Amino acid sequence: MANTSNRRKGSMTVQEAGRKGGEATKKSHGSDFYSRIGKKGGQRSRRGAAKKSTASR
Repeated sequence: MANTSNRRKGSMTVQEAGRKGGEATKKSHGSDFYSRIGKKGGQRSRRGAAKKSTASR
């Protein structure tokens, strides 16, 4: 858990901010959204890796 003695009133940790943002995204886009963007990212990563391996030949 975060050390609350070093925080000012009203501020939050990076972890808390990320959790809050993730929950807001989930609420507005739905949980399926994360599957779709993860799949897109994986496809782009594979394409980028393929381009790099053929460019060095």
